[in-house]
Amino acid sequence: MGVSLNLLVLRCKDIHISKAFYEKLGLSFQLEKHGGGPKHYATQMDGLVLELYPLKTESDVSDIRLGLSVSYDGELLSLLKQYDIEVTSINNLDGSKSFVVEDPDGRKIELT
Repeated sequence: MGVSLNLLVLRCKDIHISKAFYEKLGLSFQLEKHGGGPKHYATQMDGLVLELYPLKTESDVSDIRLGLSVSYDGELLSLLKQYDIEVTSINNLDGSKSFVVEDPDGRKIELT
């Protein structure tokens, strides 16, 4: 099984200030909104999507979400069940299915 990082979500106190900071480092962002979710900024670099989301009042800036691309010969959902990893949600984006799980510290990990 091969795994690579494909998503990093940063929760920001002020996404406009964070966007300006990362743009000074050479990144270029697009404004996005998925379904009923909040407006946020996203950019791609070398197969990695970096998203800047507004900080929710009940969370803090350490609320990080990771996305991992997993290459596995079998069905990923079956593998997760085999390892007793609970899937908290299933998303369909761009014709591809992703499974959201939580790590032992409660961080959301999106597996595609």
